[in-house]
Amino acid sequence: MPEQLISVEELAAAAASGRRVHVLDVRWQLGRDDGRELYLAGHLPGAVFVDLPRELAAEASASEGRHPLPAIEALQAAARRWGLNDGDGVVVYDGNGGQSAARAWWLLRHAGMTDVRLLDGGIDAWRRAGLGEQTDDVDARPGTVTLAYGHLPVLNADAAARLPEDGGVLLDARAVERYRGEVEPVDPRAGHIPGALSAPSSGNLDESGDLRSADALREHFERLGVSADAPVGVYCGSGVTAAHDVLALAVAGYDAALYPGSWSQWSNDPSRPVATGGADETPPKQS
Repeated sequence: MPEQLISVEELAAAAASGRRVHVLDVRWQLGRDDGRELYLAGHLPGAVFVDLPRELAAEASASEGRHPLPAIEALQAAARRWGLNDGDGVVVYDGNGGQSAARAWWLLRHAGMTDVRLLDGGIDAWRRAGLGEQTDDVDARPGTVTLAYGHLPVLNADAAARLPEDGGVLLDARAVERYRGEVEPVDPRAGHIPGALSAPSSGNLDESGDLRSADALREHFERLGVSADAPVGVYCGSGVTAAHDVLALAVAGYDAALYPGSWSQWSNDPSRPVATGGADETPPKQS
C-alpha cells in the first residue's frame, strides 16, 4: 500500500502481532450529527471516537469559514486525549470512503506526525472482511504528543486566487453541482473560485469505496492539468473533503497545498469574485 494508506489486512495483522497502533474513528458527514451514535453501534477494536467539528476544527465564522483549523494547543490537547505520543503510528477511518477521516490524516501530518495512514475502504472494508467490532466507548490512556503546524503546505484566499493566474492548478473537491453553482446548500453564494477546476473527492473512489489505484488517480489528475511542473492547490466547502483530494494526489505522486478556509470563507467575502458553470466533461471511468 502507498505510505498514506493501510489495508484492513495490514491493520488486522498489526493488531494480531501486538504492535501498538492508535486507531481513530472520524465518522462525520455534512448535515449529520450522528457520528458518535454510529461509533457506539460498532467500531474497530480499540478505536477512539474523534468529533470532527469540535476536535478537528475551530469555531465557525464568516471570516474564517465553517471548519477553520483548530488552534495548535487545542489539537494537541485533543490528540493527547486520544492517547497519542511522539512517534506513534496512527490509523484514521470513517464510513464514507475516507472523505472525513482525511481531515484527521492531513491535520495530524500538518502538525508534525509522520506515521498517519488512512484505512482504505474504512469501516465498510473492515466489515466486508468479516473482522470483529467493539461497541463500548474506548477511553484511551492520555498521551504526551507535542504538535506544531507547518509540515504541509497551505493556501490563504489570496494565494488560492493567484494560483490559476500564475500557471498552477486549483482543484475544487465539492460535488460538481456546487462547483457549477447549480445548488448551494450551506454557503452564502453559489459557484466556484475563478480558474478552479472541478475534482470531486468522490471521484477518488472506486465502486467499493476504496481509493482508486495510484495509476488511475495519476491519470485522473493529469487530465486536469496536474503535473510535476505546476503547483497544485485544493479547496472544498470548508476544508474537510479537500484533504481527501490532497491524499489522493499524494498517492498519485503529487504534493498539493490545502486552502483551509475554502468556499465557506471565500463566498462570505463580497470582494471575492465568483464563477459559475463549467465542468461539462464526462466523469472519469472508475477503476
